[in-house]
Formats: sequence, structure tokens, C-alpha cells
Amino acid sequence: MGLLAKTRTTMEMIKWEHSIFALPFALTATLLAARGLPSWRTLAWILVAMVTARSCAMAFNRWADADLDAVNPRTRSRAIPAGLLTRRFVLGFTALMALGFIVASAELNRLTLYLAPFALAVLLAYSYMKRITRWSHLVLGFALGIAPAAAWIAVRGSLDPRILVLTAAVTLWVGGFDVLYACQDFEHDRASGLHSLPRAIGIPAAFWAARIMHLSMLALLAWFGHLFNFGVAGWIGVAAAGLLLAYEHSIVSPRDLRRLNAAFFTMNGVIAMVFLAFVATDVWLQR
Repeated sequence: MGLLAKTRTTMEMIKWEHSIFALPFALTATLLAARGLPSWRTLAWILVAMVTARSCAMAFNRWADADLDAVNPRTRSRAIPAGLLTRRFVLGFTALMALGFIVASAELNRLTLYLAPFALAVLLAYSYMKRITRWSHLVLGFALGIAPAAAWIAVRGSLDPRILVLTAAVTLWVGGFDVLYACQDFEHDRASGLHSLPRAIGIPAAFWAARIMHLSMLALLAWFGHLFNFGVAGWIGVAAAGLLLAYEHSIVSPRDLRRLNAAFFTMNGVIAMVFLAFVATDVWLQR
């Protein structure tokens, strides 16, 4: 395989376009921490850290799950099971992205560098959680949820406890939609001995668990807005996130999972970007 083709396959493997899930929440924290835009240097290294961390986690997940993916009809066409990329190449790419994340963390400040190994441990640990617990969805949520706290530290060099409310909100948001996404692997998880909430409590109950997580996420966003004294634009962003989540849940049901990819990928990207846009507007208006 040529370099261009291998690069294209690697980008498809890590789903780089789905960086949009956590990135807008990290940028929300960046704007709030800086009370506007930080320096271009800080912003650039935050973006590098976000992209390399997520790429590292996704590549490692594909490496760790290669054997499981090979026997799952939904995932057997992924790069390693399909023979498009070797395990050695994917592991090397994982190490390269981890190094990039460490470098970006070092360029931000001392605390981000000290915390970088712990962040990587959380990101990589998720890949094994579904082998041991039904709550792997929340581990994935936390892996993305630490992005706002990390961005705050990148700007301020210290942690404000208020930003942890956004970490909790993102954790429940991601955990909820991962519960929904796992419903399509119900039979595979049961046959392979993997753990998930749908497998443990059934698909209808899993839908209710996801709804509870997302309602809790909205309550946390409201608390977050109160802590940071949101103006009208910020509160519109919270309301818009709630309406979009309601729509997301309306297009899928335990009996019809056909539109799950639209709910999982398209709507969640829209939710994150809409929330960022309104908070950014709020920050600008209050300057």
C-alpha cells in the first residue's frame, strides 16, 4: 500500500472527523478560562494536544480490539481485520501520537506535562473496560470529559473546580450516547462475553438509562451556566443542547436502530458545535 493510501486508511481508522465531539467542549473551557481567546500559541498547542490524544486513543482501541472486530459483522471491515493495516503499524502510530501529546503538553505548561501520563492512562484504559464492566460507557465518557478540564489547565496553569461540572456533563453525554450505540452490538457482546449496559439490562432499559444520563447532563449544563454567570446567549446554548438531545432520542427506539448512526455521529457533533457557538457569543458579549 502506498503512503497516500496508508495515510487515508489511517485517517479513516481513527475517524479523525469525529474529534468534533470533545473538541468544542475543550474550546468552551478555553474561552472561559481566557475570558476570550487565549494566545494563538496556546490555542495551537491545545489543538495539537486534542488531536494527538484522540488519535492515540482511537488507534490503540483498534489495535486492542482487532480480534474482536474480526468476528463482529459490523466491524470486520475495519483496517486491521481487513488486512489494510498491520498491528505493528497501528501500534507504532499509537506511540507516535502519544509522543505528540506529551510534546504538546510540555509546550503548554508544567502542570499539563505532569498530568499528561495520567490522561493517556485514562484514554488507553477504556479499550479494556468492556471486558470487565458494564459501565465502560462512562469510562469512555470520562475519557472525553477530561478535555474541558485539561483545556482550562492549559490556559490557566491550575484547575478551577467549576470546570469539573462541565467534565461531568460531557461524561454523561458521551456515556449516554455510547449506551445507545452499544445496542447494535447486543448479540455480539453476549456471544463474545463482553460487557455493556444493553447486554446487562436489555435494550429497552438501556434506552431509559441513556435518557437519564442525558437529562442529568442537561441539569449539569444548567449548573455550569449558573456557576459561570451565563448571559442570554449562553442559556440559549443550554436550551439548544436540550432540544437537540430530545430530537436525537426521537429518531431512534429500542425497536428501530436504523437511524442510530445519524443520532450518534451527526447530532452529537451538532450539539457540541451549537453549545460552543452560543457560549463563545456569550463570552464576546460580556467582555
